[in-house]
Amino acid sequence: MEIEAWYTCIYCFEQNDVVVDVTGGMNQVYVEDCQVCCRPNRLHISIRPGLREADIQADEA
Repeated sequence: MEIEAWYTCIYCFEQNDVVVDVTGGMNQVYVEDCQVCCRPNRLHISIRPGLREADIQADEA
């Protein structure tokens, strides 16, 4: 199952859409490049149990 979510780039402050694969676990960390400025953001993802939502916090990779 996949969840659509978004995060704000820590460099250019633009919103980025991502697809989170829930088979990776309820708490995930990975690096994704911003779709606007191409700089890397480390994403800390927490999937809300029972919901089709994820909370994402970005920081410097």
